[in-house]
Amino acid sequence: MLDREGFRPNVGIILLNARNEVFWGKRIGEHSWQFPQGGIKYGETPEQAMYRELHEEIGLLPEHVRIVGRTRDWLRYEVPDKFIRREIRGHYKGQKQIWFLLRMAGRDCDIHLRATDHPEFDAWRWSHYWVPLEAVIEFKRDVYQMALTELSRFLNRHPRVPLSPYGTHGAHGAHGMHGRHGGPRGQMQGRGGQPGQPAVAGADCDGAAEPEPAPAPAPEAQPVSVSPAAAPVSTSRSTDD
Repeated sequence: MLDREGFRPNVGIILLNARNEVFWGKRIGEHSWQFPQGGIKYGETPEQAMYRELHEEIGLLPEHVRIVGRTRDWLRYEVPDKFIRREIRGHYKGQKQIWFLLRMAGRDCDIHLRATDHPEFDAWRWSHYWVPLEAVIEFKRDVYQMALTELSRFLNRHPRVPLSPYGTHGAHGAHGMHGRHGGPRGQMQGRGGQPGQPAVAGADCDGAAEPEPAPAPAPEAQPVSVSPAAAPVSTSRSTDD
């Protein structure tokens, strides 16, 4: 389902814990990290699509979260031609997204990365709110910056979230390479205060962990491709799910 300009409607999800850290997921079998996101199906509202994607990608139900805010309008990004099947180039351009900011009301053990037969992530962690954009595929970085910046106004300040480290010259400029939280943006915060350590990739609430891998993150994102089910582009479930 594309609009007249060739953009597919989509939702993005920023999930907060009590410390104002955000869910940060490692794409399955890849070296890039991202927020949950996915397409809006015909007849769905953005909110309905958000709850569906929340369960499909990280196993959470509506009672596990509460909505804190959402972006006022669509945020758009274009997908480079090399990620789009040749036969539909000129029709499909990219994604337009409504972003939701959610507050976790459940427990970490409520997160299940294998809620469906087609998991999106194979590891996750709680990250600083201003996530390291260099871990995100390049063509999505500006939208991430815009969504995080717009939704930061909804955050309570206890614990305090630092001002944006991204600078005023865009997500990939020379500014903002170090945040105000005392380290480079590439150093992510895991549970227990250990930077760079992925959290348990799913555990039941009785304490038994699911046998899922939790590999260490790569320092930079690798080009990945877009799902044919999510949009008219190539390869497996990918950057635009």
